[in-house]
Amino acid sequence: MSITLEKIVDDVGELVSLPEVCIRVNELVDDPDSSTNEIGQVISQDPALTLRILKIANSPFYGASSQIETVSKAVAILGMKQIRDLVLATSATSVFAGLPNELVSMKDFWRHSIFCAICARILSEEYKKGKGEALFISGLLHDIGQLAIFNKAPEQARQAIILSMEGSDESDLYGHEVKIMGFDHTQVGGELVRKWKLPESIYECVRFHHEPLKAEKYPVETAMIHIANSIAVMAELDTIQESAAPAMEPVAWEIAGLSKDVIEPVMLGARDQIAEVEALLSS
Repeated sequence: MSITLEKIVDDVGELVSLPEVCIRVNELVDDPDSSTNEIGQVISQDPALTLRILKIANSPFYGASSQIETVSKAVAILGMKQIRDLVLATSATSVFAGLPNELVSMKDFWRHSIFCAICARILSEEYKKGKGEALFISGLLHDIGQLAIFNKAPEQARQAIILSMEGSDESDLYGHEVKIMGFDHTQVGGELVRKWKLPESIYECVRFHHEPLKAEKYPVETAMIHIANSIAVMAELDTIQESAAPAMEPVAWEIAGLSKDVIEPVMLGARDQIAEVEALLSS
């Protein structure tokens, strides 16, 4: 029986779902009438999540000026959206840890995802002078569709990987996925993001991170994830040679309002932060 996009999304949706706390926090952040106390109370119902949030909120990575002792205080100081993104980050890495596959080590998968998330955050905060938390989550989830395919269609995924390694462009894995299955990991990831009712900006970044020109509502954010994905590969390989990473669309740089001068400092910054962020998200 042929595998379909819908079947993969439905099957994975049954195996992997974001905790109710995560869904509820997402709803409250989108509700203009909600309060920081309400969000804090919802998160506090999950002791493990509460500990992770407080640990991350008090880490140098977030740079709080004073000790944050309660979730409500974390929400008040860091902001609703930033706390929502922290909840999404810790929840996503936790729930997907239970989705096994035989094609890639989970450590390697999450290392690339975290590198992409850090690169996106640096691009946003250092160079666009904006808030990088939402981009951090988009970077973290950008390849989530790969895990779903690896788990539910391992043979087809293996064929696509082999073809991409044999071809002239090793980065064109998603193109080989389409040839073999009729869809690729960006489509699967995008549908999972929609199933979880996550923000539209995250959907577009996940769905179009290989084709940033197709993003309609969030072209700048999607272009930045596209660029961050390639810089992440360079950071993993510890090289500034662009040829070692997936090719970056020239127009993506224009859309993002960035120049290639940022590649080396972003890569070095990501390498400086990777150990700390891996420790935070795995706690």
